[in-house]
Amino acid sequence: MKSILLIGLGRYGRHVARKLHAMHHEIMAVDKNEELVNQVLPYTNSALIADSTAPHFLESLGVRDFDVCIVAIGDDFQSSLETTLQLHELGAKYVVARASSSIHEKFLLRNGADEVVYPEKQLALWTAIRCGSDHLLDYFELSPSYAIYEIAMPKKWAEHTVGELDIRRVYHVNVLGVRSSGRLHVDVTPQTALKTEDSVLILGSRESLGKLTAL
Repeated sequence: MKSILLIGLGRYGRHVARKLHAMHHEIMAVDKNEELVNQVLPYTNSALIADSTAPHFLESLGVRDFDVCIVAIGDDFQSSLETTLQLHELGAKYVVARASSSIHEKFLLRNGADEVVYPEKQLALWTAIRCGSDHLLDYFELSPSYAIYEIAMPKKWAEHTVGELDIRRVYHVNVLGVRSSGRLHVDVTPQTALKTEDSVLILGSRESLGKLTAL
């Protein structure tokens, strides 16, 4: 369980609050809009109506005590940037900031953000990749070149074992797991059988995935 400061309770911030609550983390939420603060009260340990850019406000929260500070402000570039910079200057352990544009992303990284999330860009990428393949079920980007993919079982793999196919050498991907009857099995060995109705979780490059989905 982590202690998390969440600043900005728009649609994205509220989704983050609900998910963190479901994962049993301690959350302090902040927004200057009273209505938005009231909406997340059931999902937080405490919630404050305040402007995060107000002088000395963040200092009063003791930001060093939080494991992670999330700046989820997406519609006010100046407030997002000022809040991120203040958190960094006050010694926050780890600052995650939301970007609403590529320029915003660059400025956040230069002004104190340890990590930047760009939901619109990431969703657009996922949608393009998902719609560009009939076999892709899920996708998690690790770098611009590599990702973890969940794909429907390639026809040439079905009814064979991982070892028979020599997947790593022939297809240049690593099998991380097999989903069968809704359950994900990650204890993959050369003897693991691959069935037509299953899906497979693989780690590899986009180039390798393109070749797989053509099978």
